Amino acid sequence: MALLPRMRRFAAGLARNLTEADDLCQMTIERALRSRAQWQAGTRLDSWMYRIMRNIWIDEGRATTRRMQTFADPDEGVAVGTCGGQEQRAELTDVDRALAKLPDEQREAVLLVMVEGYSYKEAAGIVGCPVGTLNSRLVRGRDALMGLLGEAS
Repeated sequence: MALLPRMRRFAAGLARNLTEADDLCQMTIERALRSRAQWQAGTRLDSWMYRIMRNIWIDEGRATTRRMQTFADPDEGVAVGTCGGQEQRAELTDVDRALAKLPDEQREAVLLVMVEGYSYKEAAGIVGCPVGTLNSRLVRGRDALMGLLGEAS
């Protein structure tokens, strides 16, 4: 249960839509429960869950592309995780919108390292790529975010 808020935030970042994010969380939990014998004691449960979520997200994206259907408006999930005053919500909405404009691989890297706090090595393990590849995705994603938010030097 303690992982649920973090999983939901990651799902919202991947899916860019609260409805799809909630579905993604549910599918992740269901698959993790069915596959619980595959989790290795002593390893990080959160990394294992994120990897399951990412794999489901990729599979669902491929299926959606094949079906060529959209079920929800992409702007529905822009206020995920917001709290505080109206100004804070507006700033987070701007960040969420900018994040949604990033390519999937860059958005994943930014979410895992900058939002969730994973090390480069841990994030690379979740995504299934070399650390150097994750690092370049993160740098490109961070630079694109700064540009989109008007903070580029």
